[in-house]
Amino acid sequence: MFERLKESCRADWDAYVQHPFVRGMATGDLPKECFQHYLKQDYLFLIHFARAYALSIYKAETIADMRYGMGAVSAILDTELELHIAYCREWGIDPEELEGLEEATANMAYTRYVLERGMSGTAVDLHVALSPCAIGYAEVADWIMKQEFTVLEGNPYRSWIDMYSSEDYKCVAGGAIHWLEEVDARLGPGEFERHATTFRDATRLEIRFWQMGLDLSE
Repeated sequence: MFERLKESCRADWDAYVQHPFVRGMATGDLPKECFQHYLKQDYLFLIHFARAYALSIYKAETIADMRYGMGAVSAILDTELELHIAYCREWGIDPEELEGLEEATANMAYTRYVLERGMSGTAVDLHVALSPCAIGYAEVADWIMKQEFTVLEGNPYRSWIDMYSSEDYKCVAGGAIHWLEEVDARLGPGEFERHATTFRDATRLEIRFWQMGLDLSE
């Protein structure tokens, strides 16, 4: 299902995975302030995604799906947020600054879209809206690692690249792909087209999130 979703909006998917922000990380030429802006907004993004996965528990149709959502909520609140705060500190961003951040428009648009798809739709609608991020970051890192122009030695963004190209994160992305494969057989007539629209819209919002970092936009 994930491969079908990507093919349904191939141009948008490629624009997301190969965005100039991503290329800047691959070469190490991305301006530091752009990455810092992205990191700050990503902190708020993680909080909203914890809410989205909490909503997925409520929307779940099976106990297994509830446990999957609970695992994601726990991973974000108990592990990822603290790791993100520590990573931000390495980039000169204090925890106090994170607590007082204002949400950028692109961040607000993306996270509220995901939550809306969950509130108005099914658990599948919600997980499809989450998948460009949950699965996409692994594909972004994989794309970076395959490019001839990628520079790892001395690259200030290597830790980010290593994180999302790691076996641990591949397992996270693989779990999200597996979930979509499991529900694919349950889809009724015409449902895939609806999910393809959601996936395309979420992918476009991912593009805007990269662009927000590149433009330092609020």
